[in-house]
Amino acid sequence: MSKIERFEDLIAWQKARVLTRMIYQITQQGAFAKDFGLSGQIQRAAVSIMSNIAEGFERSSLGEFHQFLSIAKASCAELRSQLYVAFDAGYLTQDEFDQFFTLAREVSLIVGGLRASVEKQRKQSQIKNSSERQTPNSKFQTRS
Repeated sequence: MSKIERFEDLIAWQKARVLTRMIYQITQQGAFAKDFGLSGQIQRAAVSIMSNIAEGFERSSLGEFHQFLSIAKASCAELRSQLYVAFDAGYLTQDEFDQFFTLAREVSLIVGGLRASVEKQRKQSQIKNSSERQTPNSKFQTRS
């Protein structure tokens, strides 16, 4: 497996970008476009997903990346909730709602998987760093 060096290579970010593009397209149509509050809020939630993935990736630690992935995942939930509002307001058909909801759920699952992987790497790194700080004799207790 090759090492990912750019956030643009992350599948989570790529899928979030597709979702964001679709959200912008649908919110610029018909009555949805006239509801500035909801359309702006759902756009911000979508942008937040991809932005937090990118920003977390560029941070200096796995802990920070994990934190930003948690925020991205929460933004996925926010966006899904707003999709219900848009559907209930009549801005989305059932097919549109299903399509957006499915993609938002997929992004959430991918972000969650990435977050779990980062957490696992973080814990492994902590264990490795902890054992490297010990001197060879500090692992064994001697009796005096």
